[in-house]
Amino acid sequence: MLEIRNLRKAYGAHVVLHDVSLTLRPGTIHGLVGANGAGKTTLLNCLYGLETDFSGVVRDTAGRAVREHTGLLPYEPYFYPRLTGREYLEFCLQARGRAVADFTGWNRLLELPLDQYADEYSAGMHKKLALLALLVQQFDYLILDEPFNGLDLEANLLLKEILRRLRDRGTGILLTSHILGALTETADEVTVLVGGLVQRHYLAAEFGTLETDLLNSLHREKLGLLSSLL
Repeated sequence: MLEIRNLRKAYGAHVVLHDVSLTLRPGTIHGLVGANGAGKTTLLNCLYGLETDFSGVVRDTAGRAVREHTGLLPYEPYFYPRLTGREYLEFCLQARGRAVADFTGWNRLLELPLDQYADEYSAGMHKKLALLALLVQQFDYLILDEPFNGLDLEANLLLKEILRRLRDRGTGILLTSHILGALTETADEVTVLVGGLVQRHYLAAEFGTLETDLLNSLHREKLGLLSSLL
């Protein structure tokens, strides 16, 4: 299990995360939701080790280093220029000391032109290529920052099914999304961050109130204005 306890992260005088606690268990999908600036990406970076200057506890309860068995999909994956999609995948595997895999099966699903330069891909193809680099490595945990962003309808539907099947085989998945339906349709639990604080934790049985609760917490004043206009 990956565990965050009492995490506090600040940039100078600006505190981004205040005493945040969260757990990611094997075989579960944990959604993380909040407005821009709520601290979601910073939380993911702290968990993965891209941010280190923080207080609190971030650990794998089994005693392993988090990065050894966890894959990260950043919000905007970076691609070196003049590398083909296939070379990018090979680079990702070799950087972790893993043997180069056969990408054929996964690429039948994601349908990428692997022998074309990756910097010529569309935004959606970039996202699928970065996902493919994680899927072929069979990590125990995945940390996905806005994985549905930039994908078309067909790819979104396919990704939801991929995530469900990964969960069913024991993978723990932590993901953020601005598409609330994508979270409630796939996640087992959702944590809401507001201003760097955990506002509430929802289990799947409570998802029916999630959208209304978010609307009230984020837009209470605007809802009053809306009532006067409509």
